[in-house]
Amino acid sequence: MPGHAQTPFQGLENLFTPPLGYVVQHTSQPLAMDGSLQESDWQKAPWTTDFVDIEGATKPRPTFQTRVKMLWNDSTLFIAATLQEPQLWAYQTHHDDIIYKDNDFEVFIDPDNNAHQYFEVEVNALNKIFDLYLPKPYRDKGDALISWDVAGLRSGVALAGTLNQPHDQDQGWTVEMAIPLKAVRMGFPWQPPTEGTLWRINFSRVEWDTKVAGTQNVKLQDAAGKDLSEHNWVWSPQGVINMHCPERWGYLQFTRRAGTTWQLPVAELRKQYLWLVYYRQQQYKQRTGHYAASLAELRVAPQMQVAKQANQLALAATPYQFTAILTAAGQPTIRLNDEGLVETLKP
Repeated sequence: MPGHAQTPFQGLENLFTPPLGYVVQHTSQPLAMDGSLQESDWQKAPWTTDFVDIEGATKPRPTFQTRVKMLWNDSTLFIAATLQEPQLWAYQTHHDDIIYKDNDFEVFIDPDNNAHQYFEVEVNALNKIFDLYLPKPYRDKGDALISWDVAGLRSGVALAGTLNQPHDQDQGWTVEMAIPLKAVRMGFPWQPPTEGTLWRINFSRVEWDTKVAGTQNVKLQDAAGKDLSEHNWVWSPQGVINMHCPERWGYLQFTRRAGTTWQLPVAELRKQYLWLVYYRQQQYKQRTGHYAASLAELRVAPQMQVAKQANQLALAATPYQFTAILTAAGQPTIRLNDEGLVETLKP
C-alpha cells in the first residue's frame, strides 16, 4: 500500500488503498439456488469481511451486516450473500426494472481485469434481476447495454421475515446466484479459469432510509421533497461514491487447491502507477481543458521501485489522447490509455 505522506499518491490516497481478495474454492456438489446455503460445500466456504461504506474507513460503518461467499465449478460461479434487514420491502416487479430503486444487492464482474468489458447484476428481495453490460465505464463515455442478459442465470432469494409488511420486524434476506462463466464473456475465445486465474469483482448493497406510511415503506425526503441519497455499502471499498471504477474492485482468485491464500500479485502493484497517470491526467484536463504532454507536468516520476525492482514509466500524449507505458526487466510491459483500458503486452 502506498504511504500517506510525501508519496507519488499524495492527495489520491483514497484511490490507492489495496483492494481485497477472495480465493474461491472449486466444488463438484450440486447447489440448489434457493437461498438456504445448506450444502456442505457452502458451509465450508469462507465469508468475506463485512461490507463497509463505499468510500472506505473514513466513513461510518454500515448499520446492517452484509457479507458474501463464493464457489465455482467448471461452468459456473456461485455467489451467496446475506443481508441483515429489519424492513423487507421491494416494489420493482419486472426483469430489467431499475432494481436499485429498491434496496438491492449488486454484483460487478470484470473477467479480463482490463477495466473495460464488464458486467453488472442487481437483484431485489423479490428476486427480480437487472443485468447489464458495459463496454467501458461511464466516466470514459461508456454506455450500458441493458438488453444484455446473463444467459442461463439461476438465482434464488430466501426471506427471514415478511415482504412489504412494514408493521412487523424482519431479520434479513439471503441471495444465491449461479452465473455461467461463459455468460460473462463477450465474443471469442472463451477460456475457463485455470489455477490462479484472476478476475476483478465487487459487490454493492444499496440501502434507502425509509419510514412507514400506511402499508408501505416510503423513502425519507429532504425539505425540497427529494429522496435522501441511498447508502452504498460494498465489500472492497472504492474510495469514491462510484461503483464504475473497475480498477478499484476486489480480486477473485480461482483455485482447486485447499489452503490457497490471497496475495496481491506484483503485476497489480505495478499497475498502480499507470492509474496514477490516469487520475492525474483527468485532474489536469479538468483544470486546463487538455491532457498534459509530459510526466513532469503531472509531477509523476518516470522511475519507481515495485517489489524491489526498477520500473520505467513513459507517456505519449496529444492534447486529446494519451498512453502510459510501464516497463521493467523480465516483466511484461503494461499500458493504459485515456479511456482507462489496461493492456498487458505479450513479449
